[in-house]
Amino acid sequence: MSREQRDRETAREWLAGEVDEADRAELTELTRRAEAGNADAAAELADRVAGPPTFGTAGIRAPLRAGPNGMNRAVVIRTTAGLAAWLAEREVGGTVVVGHDARHGSRQFAVDAADVLCAAGFDVRVLPEPLPTPVLARAARALEAVAGVQLTASHNPPTDNGYKVYLAGGEPLVAPHDAEIEQAISEVGAAETVPGERGWHHYERALPEYLERVAELAGEDAGGLRVAATALHGVGAAPLERALRDAGFTDTHFVVAQREPDPDFPTVEFPNPEEPGATDAVLELARDIEADLAVALDPDADRCALGVPTSEGGWRMLRGDETGVLLGDHILATIDWRNRPDPLVATTIVSSSMLESVAQAHGARYDETLTGFKWLMRAGDGSGGGLIYAYEEALGHCVDPDHVRDKDGIATAVVACDLAATLARAGTTLPGRLAELEIEHGVHETGQLSVRMTEPAAIAATMRRLREHPPGELAGTRVEPRDLLPESDVLILRGSTRDGVGKRVVIRPSGTEPKLKCYLQVVAPVVGADETAGLTAAREGARELLATLTSEVRSLLEP
Repeated sequence: MSREQRDRETAREWLAGEVDEADRAELTELTRRAEAGNADAAAELADRVAGPPTFGTAGIRAPLRAGPNGMNRAVVIRTTAGLAAWLAEREVGGTVVVGHDARHGSRQFAVDAADVLCAAGFDVRVLPEPLPTPVLARAARALEAVAGVQLTASHNPPTDNGYKVYLAGGEPLVAPHDAEIEQAISEVGAAETVPGERGWHHYERALPEYLERVAELAGEDAGGLRVAATALHGVGAAPLERALRDAGFTDTHFVVAQREPDPDFPTVEFPNPEEPGATDAVLELARDIEADLAVALDPDADRCALGVPTSEGGWRMLRGDETGVLLGDHILATIDWRNRPDPLVATTIVSSSMLESVAQAHGARYDETLTGFKWLMRAGDGSGGGLIYAYEEALGHCVDPDHVRDKDGIATAVVACDLAATLARAGTTLPGRLAELEIEHGVHETGQLSVRMTEPAAIAATMRRLREHPPGELAGTRVEPRDLLPESDVLILRGSTRDGVGKRVVIRPSGTEPKLKCYLQVVAPVVGADETAGLTAAREGARELLATLTSEVRSLLEP
């Protein structure tokens, strides 16, 4: 049997258990065209049956399409049946919370998941409307649920959807449990044979209880701040506005064209605040209303980006690392040390290391983990004990890990507004405070480099070559390799410090695209009696050194 024949046979087997008539018609037509000799249809069919999708850094994400390698009702039903079987195998029973965003298909997928879990004997609570992912994460923890499921693809394109799993206590899914659940899914029969039962209930208090807690994150004197905000067509606008109002920030203005949920994300090419152009509208609004701070959430409101006015009269978005060190310093400066005598802050191996220096200055513990909040929430001794703050450079911040064990854009926005208001009362700003931290801890200039490779074998070969023959020098100083295998396919090159200047390069294959990703950092101290001039010189020197480092690393990765 040829590969094309196997693909068509797999498609027919899937169609025999299909539960959705529209998906059945779509896959049937694609199979017919492939059988008729259409090469494009045959290639697409091969991709459609290459699944199922697997759990990545933040759950399953896949295109909305029929077939085993997509996000559709049949995949959701089988995935949920596998999760239920995995829980049952461990004799785990109790409450499961199910939520969803406003993407195409999310509500139906949530209903399908709830039906399957209900039929499997769980007490299922469904969030009553499209809500941010942090609301689901908090509800799972508050209800002491054995699991939580959120139907979302976060900031992916509109053609995608996804399935995110939390374990007991609202903890993000982590290895080896992800592989175990995937194995359980593989043992589930056709979707139409999976029982479903409409016996679940809505959890109406999920959002109010979440907002009550978030409001407590701001100080007693919160307020007096004008905020420009956008939800990028996601589900975060109304919850963010209520959270800020309850915390004392009532002068809030939203980008009207991006306020209401719209699964097509019509005003942005890619609904991710990191992407060029995605935050143009909120920065324009901030200029027009003379705001003090701009806030941009991603569509499921678990990420938060901040925009600030510049000394030249314009506006710019802070990098995730800049926001991370500002929030980390603020939280360490304002926690009740009597109740938290041994606090822990954490970030990832690809984020700026400035947080480590800030933590040391406050007398707090610090840890670095692999990328992803599933690892950050287990920082320190593996349990996340004592954790008060964690962030990753990709705009993810966990500012209240006691209640939400994941990144939380809305809570982050409240804490950021509290920080901005606190600084304003002291006569300074976020950029001003960042400058103070750089003077104290050195300028940490970071950058990213991606090198696309058409063949997966080329990626593996390049990583093998770098491990066997690592460079001895980069940008004028010696570097030492640190290999994270077998724990993770990551190679770190760290430069020896000379005159206070340090370098670091982290190289790893992308988990979603055929490319190598490199995260670069240069640290330059601020020297001289004139701190302003010293800071300017350090920033310029760090940028120049980073440019040199980037060029040399690019050459290093070329075949």
